[in-house]
Amino acid sequence: MLDPLIRGRLDQVGAQLSEQVPLSSLTTLRLGGPAAVLADCPTTAILVDTVRLLDAAGVPTLILGGGSNLVISDAGFDGVVVRVADAGVDIGENGENTVCAQAGAVWDDVVAATVAAGFGGLECLSGIPGSTGATPVQNVGAYGVEVGSLLRRVRLLDRTTGEVRWVEPSALGLGYRTSVLKHRSDALVLAVEMTVRPDGSSAPLAYRELASALGATEGERRPAAAVRDTVLGLRRGKGMVLDAADHDTWSAGSFFTNPVVPDSRLPAVLDVIRATVGADTRIPQFPGDAGTKLSAGWLIERAGFGKGYPADDAPVRLSTKHTLALTNRGAASTADLIALARTVRDGVEEAFGVRLEPEPVTVGCAV
Repeated sequence: MLDPLIRGRLDQVGAQLSEQVPLSSLTTLRLGGPAAVLADCPTTAILVDTVRLLDAAGVPTLILGGGSNLVISDAGFDGVVVRVADAGVDIGENGENTVCAQAGAVWDDVVAATVAAGFGGLECLSGIPGSTGATPVQNVGAYGVEVGSLLRRVRLLDRTTGEVRWVEPSALGLGYRTSVLKHRSDALVLAVEMTVRPDGSSAPLAYRELASALGATEGERRPAAAVRDTVLGLRRGKGMVLDAADHDTWSAGSFFTNPVVPDSRLPAVLDVIRATVGADTRIPQFPGDAGTKLSAGWLIERAGFGKGYPADDAPVRLSTKHTLALTNRGAASTADLIALARTVRDGVEEAFGVRLEPEPVTVGCAV
């Protein structure tokens, strides 16, 4: 029960309060128990005041954006869930080649707006679900482009001091699907400013599948609008564009990150994989930080977990289009999801000696 004095103060700063809200209605997995209290924050100013107030009072708080990279327990959250809802987007302010989006802006809406305005650079990140505030936290990436390569600066609320400030990308410790902001709660993203291309051309095509679909060679640039359309088509084919009618999209996106194997271990790991899949089978490999990156989806499938695993009537299944997504088929619980995630993780490790790490943030549960 929220203290009436705190509730009154939240009302005063403009937070919109409701109780016992099912968090399954606010996550792309459509899983999660109730929030004791939900505080909707329609503006960034209200968000800052709300979080400062709750932090000062020591109230357990969960920040929620688009809910696309979040696994919440069936018990829900016994505190205040603060929903980031400011969706403001400013493109090319003061004649600069930048886009500044508030944390609550739907990410794909931001990409679409920049492309429509004649700017390029973000198009490879089309169709990724969730809010803009999560993109630097995860260093979101797809088709050879990462948000970190586009960032100009990020506006943060320091929850230990209450200070609001802009920080440079160099302060964020950006890496493959990670940053210093991930798995910590003392800094909250309020806005993201990125550099875009004024000529409307795309980022250099750095992903073979995308270049091939465009009839281009790797390294070429193409019109951003054409690249966006192609990326959306490729993602839809993998069930990676949200669609309420398609249970393959009831997911948290890619559930596991691609593992990076240290150079010292790589030969032994590749020998184990070849012993299972055959010496002549091509093993997808990519340069990674401090090692070689392997394809998590490829390993999952070769370990015996095919598309649609485990069965047609299972409450949680691997996507029928893409083995890297764990999907809610409509009547699942978070416990069901966690059980399947552990089965897949342990099966890959047993088969190949490679341990997969989950990408989503978990609340009240763990893989």
